[in-house]
Amino acid sequence: MNSAMPIFNTYEEVETALWQVVHEHFFQGDFLTTLAAGSYKDDQIREFAIQYSFYSRHFPRVLGAAISAMPPLDSWWIPLADNLWDEAGRGAEGKSHALLYRTFLTSVDPSIHYDAKGYPIGATMQDCIMEAIDTFIKFFRACTPLQAMAAVGLGSELFAGAVMGKIGEGLQHPAYNQNRAINTLFWAAHADEHEPRHYQLCKDILQTFSQPDELRVMFETGSYIAQSEARMYDKIHRHLLGK
Repeated sequence: MNSAMPIFNTYEEVETALWQVVHEHFFQGDFLTTLAAGSYKDDQIREFAIQYSFYSRHFPRVLGAAISAMPPLDSWWIPLADNLWDEAGRGAEGKSHALLYRTFLTSVDPSIHYDAKGYPIGATMQDCIMEAIDTFIKFFRACTPLQAMAAVGLGSELFAGAVMGKIGEGLQHPAYNQNRAINTLFWAAHADEHEPRHYQLCKDILQTFSQPDELRVMFETGSYIAQSEARMYDKIHRHLLGK
């Protein structure tokens, strides 16, 4: 065991420690602080919207990979299948997250055109997007079921609503809405409804594990996955600034 690793006695302590990771690597990171300050230019907001569209389109693959790492127990794979069903708009026509995201992307730049697969024509996905997706998927190929649930629950869903809410709030800055009104429904829907419910479904499973070694595994997994996503935002920020 890493001597620097804290010893956890309760699940709540793991949550608290991971929120500290989130505050440091997300909320205090360059992307969210720059976005909230209204410091990006219109073309940079457009490029962020395009790049995140690739991440959003690939995320269902992450959920599918996570399901493959679960034990053959309904209580384990159903929470992730429910999350995946949300991505598909729960079967309602025109409600998939891909189409919901398009309302945001089109509001950022109505001139964007899409190919037959729904991708912005002429756009190139940055390596950092696929790096984040691949980190997730490769992790599921060799992890235990507990690690898989912790990766989704603590490494993503715990804070996804808060992070997406901050992005939605940042995009409403007057500096970004002088020439158009940005539609932030995609971000608000995740922040207010989807992600908190997704996390609770994962938490219901994770809370059944209470041994210090199990809690340590949960924290290590959640921190590893969360910091991988945080690096994606950092690299997007540097890309937007041409660094």
